[in-house]
Amino acid sequence: MKLLETLLTQLPALIGVVVGTVGTMIATTVAERARWRRNQTVRWDERRLDAYADFARAVKEVHLLALGMLSAHRPGASRPALDREQGLARLAEAAERHTLTWEGVLLLGDEATVRAAAAWRHAVRALERAARALPDLPDDLGALVQRADEMRDGFYQAARGSLGVRGGTVDQSRRPAEVPVPATRR
Repeated sequence: MKLLETLLTQLPALIGVVVGTVGTMIATTVAERARWRRNQTVRWDERRLDAYADFARAVKEVHLLALGMLSAHRPGASRPALDREQGLARLAEAAERHTLTWEGVLLLGDEATVRAAAAWRHAVRALERAARALPDLPDDLGALVQRADEMRDGFYQAARGSLGVRGGTVDQSRRPAEVPVPATRR
């Protein structure tokens, strides 16, 4: 009887220890899972950022090479003219890098960013086709350049949204017309 009394008097303390232990285990498990998810999110965001940046550099390289090849045919072009044969060779290399980086965007990008990347990619390909077709020029070369710039802006907006980057606009295609020129001092 004395053993039973002793057990009953210590039972609340024993139950408290068991409940505390179970509670600690549950809290630790929940915290560890949350930490693991945060680490995974950061890890994938870093990889996503790398994929987007690599893709942007590769597409921009094709874009700049095409513009260089077309610059002699664009009034007011600021890029120096690029020799056709040299341009074609460099375009082939750049197009390969572009294709390889596209896979990273497809693998890691969200739907909106992949769509925007594809639109930019197709717009730059139209410029590339125009450069490859020289000396035959499309009638709408200015519109092709403008479209590629607008699609680039769309890609950057989507990529920034995918990565949770906040801030102002990144539009470059409309910037020259919208930014007022400061008055000069005399």
